Amino acid sequence: MEPEIKELSLENYQEMIALWEQAGLPYRPRGRDSRTAIAAQLERDPELFLGAFSQGKLVGTVIGSDDGRKGWINRLAIDPDYRRHGIARMLIAETERRLKARGRKIIAVLVEDWNDVSLKLFQKCDYILDRSILYLSKREGPWV
Repeated sequence: MEPEIKELSLENYQEMIALWEQAGLPYRPRGRDSRTAIAAQLERDPELFLGAFSQGKLVGTVIGSDDGRKGWINRLAIDPDYRRHGIARMLIAETERRLKARGRKIIAVLVEDWNDVSLKLFQKCDYILDRSILYLSKREGPWV
């Protein structure tokens, strides 16, 4: 049975966190992934918080964001028991559709250098690796 893609709400916060942990996705519960930060992002872009549900169980998540110039795909995570069934591709495609509906012609993703599985997945979805870009950030602290 194919999973159902639905918009997530703050009621799904604990399920999202549990899934991220189960999937091995690093998160910052005192920073950008705190309940307060997620609530604020949900307020701005509720249609970009998506979950894949199989028989009522959250088995995949993705959070899209829109900076006004580019669309971004963030927090893609799939329950290890549900991997290799096309769920990640479904979530990517739906996020792309929603971002394109907002007029975004560039959709980007940041993949950590250790995450070969995600890198290969996005390349299979026609994302091009640009090795000329270096990512820099300035943070208030390691929890952000």
